[in-house]
Amino acid sequence: MNRKKKINETLKKRMKKANAKLHKSNKPRYISKAERAKLDAEAAEQESAEENISPSETETMSTETTAS
Repeated sequence: MNRKKKINETLKKRMKKANAKLHKSNKPRYISKAERAKLDAEAAEQESAEENISPSETETMSTETTAS
């Protein structure tokens, strides 16, 4: 009886592992604190770069779009 029980346990264990591989988690990937800080710094840098466009450049961009 013990031999039969042991065989069934190992087979159940294999099936459980196979099923676990098929179903992926919906949990989002972990992003470390340092990585989040780096991403925030990059986002802030992009925002400041967009704000630093001179008014003359925006005027030429708007006149080009209206002329076309």
